Amino acid sequence: MTKYAARYGVEAFVRQDITRESPELRALRQRSERLPRSYMLSSPDEIALLTFTARLIGAKRTLEVGTFTGYSALAMAQALPQGGQVVALDLGGEYLDVAQAAWEGAGVTHKIELRLGDAGESLRCLLSEGQLGTFDLAFIDANQGPAYDEYYEACLKLLRPGGVVALENMLWSGSVADARTRDHTAHALRQLNLKLHADTRVDMALVTVGDGLMLVRKR
Repeated sequence: MTKYAARYGVEAFVRQDITRESPELRALRQRSERLPRSYMLSSPDEIALLTFTARLIGAKRTLEVGTFTGYSALAMAQALPQGGQVVALDLGGEYLDVAQAAWEGAGVTHKIELRLGDAGESLRCLLSEGQLGTFDLAFIDANQGPAYDEYYEACLKLLRPGGVVALENMLWSGSVADARTRDHTAHALRQLNLKLHADTRVDMALVTVGDGLMLVRKR
């Protein structure tokens, strides 16, 4: 068996046989995987790690930047205790119909506050509303590139001490490892990785699950 085949087999085993998904989550993922932009969907093992982290820190209020079909928001809403809240930021579009139908079918609509519009502006609104330090966990998965740094800084302000920011796609298919890359997005993500490595405000770990999940704990 080649190394590639071995890796593929391990990944399939983890995602299909080991990762836990509720029936509602599995149905939404399978529907999302048939859509034209299915590459935007986070992997189930990645979302399992995220919800595990939320439970580990006792999260009650979470924030996500980028919603797509609502898979991560649904997972988080199911993981949060009664009275918990997910604030989901998204530009809007056809895929939100899929998300809202899934949330309603799973009975978690009351836990999710959807804010439509530019993510940077929505984050600034949350800050201006006096919501500094009111979130336990933030998940950033939209507009990978230069905007990520802006989202990170805003989310860090919105988090309580001990809260966690998770940033998706931080390996960008491995291209962030190339210091000579001419890919605009890869360059921006590489610089953010290096910034987080040196950021004394946080503890950090880059996990090679999915396309790279950066976990940052606010000190």
